[in-house]
Amino acid sequence: MKVKDKEFEVYITEAELAEVVEQLAARINVDYAGKHPLICPVLTGSFIFSADLVRKLAMKCEVEFVKYTSYEGMHSTGKVQAQLPFTTKVKGRDIIIVEDIVDSGISMNYMLHELAKFEPASVKVCSLLLKPGCFKGGFKVDYVGKEIGNDFIVGYGLDYDGEGRMLKEIYRIKS
Repeated sequence: MKVKDKEFEVYITEAELAEVVEQLAARINVDYAGKHPLICPVLTGSFIFSADLVRKLAMKCEVEFVKYTSYEGMHSTGKVQAQLPFTTKVKGRDIIIVEDIVDSGISMNYMLHELAKFEPASVKVCSLLLKPGCFKGGFKVDYVGKEIGNDFIVGYGLDYDGEGRMLKEIYRIKS
């Protein structure tokens, strides 16, 4: 599979992704039974994952998108830009931030700092993927779908310079 100028191979199948989403939703359903959380998917990468996840949640919830970026091409710039920041809607609410992937954690650290200014009742982070080899910490990823290596990946919402998001599976770059 070629995306732009790079060759990719299947890494996580569509069936595996469906199982991961099912398992994450089951855990969130237990933790938030009887509550009314505000789900905050981080655009653009998490839109497919968050749509699948929200459809599996059993409790009443609302969705409020946010967008914080730090990537250009295949690398993080190290600088986070708030393009669609949190709003006062988060004040006093139980918040679940839904992310496609947490690698270094720089963007999430920034988001959590910004979110704290609004005094939410609680905050949990749900990420489809976690790269523990890149993670610099500073916060807890409460719900992790799958830990992966430091491979560059595309598909299921994740992109390479804007392309590859529509793929039903996750692909990793061929070495």
